[in-house]
Amino acid sequence: MQITEMTRRQNSSTTRAFLLAPALMAGYGLVRLTGRAVGDYGPGVWWSAAHVLFLAGVLAFVPVFLGLRLPDGVRGGRRVAVRAAAGAGLLGAAAVVVQAVIDLVVGFVAADDRAMSDMFEKVQDVPGVMPVVYTAVPMLFWLGLLALVTLLAFFRRAEVPARSPLLVLAGVVMMAMSLDLLTVGALCIGLALFPMRRGLPG
Repeated sequence: MQITEMTRRQNSSTTRAFLLAPALMAGYGLVRLTGRAVGDYGPGVWWSAAHVLFLAGVLAFVPVFLGLRLPDGVRGGRRVAVRAAAGAGLLGAAAVVVQAVIDLVVGFVAADDRAMSDMFEKVQDVPGVMPVVYTAVPMLFWLGLLALVTLLAFFRRAEVPARSPLLVLAGVVMMAMSLDLLTVGALCIGLALFPMRRGLPG
């Protein structure tokens, strides 16, 4: 009985994450745009609020990856592929979390935009930081999500509509083009994940 109740609560938490994760990312985009519109997107309230939402959004994707990594009815090589995509996404998420924490700390400590820029330069000049925290590894977060949704669209067609990979791709491309499109991109990803929030975890 206790195990069943615990499982039910875990499933409910995972279901909420499918809605919460893209919503938090969209919130990050909105706060960022607002801060830039009022000319105050540097060290201060707007920067900190945006990056708190960013960090929370990335963390909320963790149960999404975990919930999708072992779908019912997928066995053998297909399951290995799904788990590999989820693992890549989680590795990328870890890198993005570090990035978000650095952004928060720099925004809190820096006195102005110039000081913030200098601090970022010092951090990024550390060998290995750029590829691990800012460029190569963080891309695994989005590429892992795209690969995972695409695989599940082939393997679990009843739960994952064919449009879901296309929506994730559109969202990722928009975010890569410009952070000003982050809110729209996050909404695309939310629409992709919405029909997947039930029935997949095994």
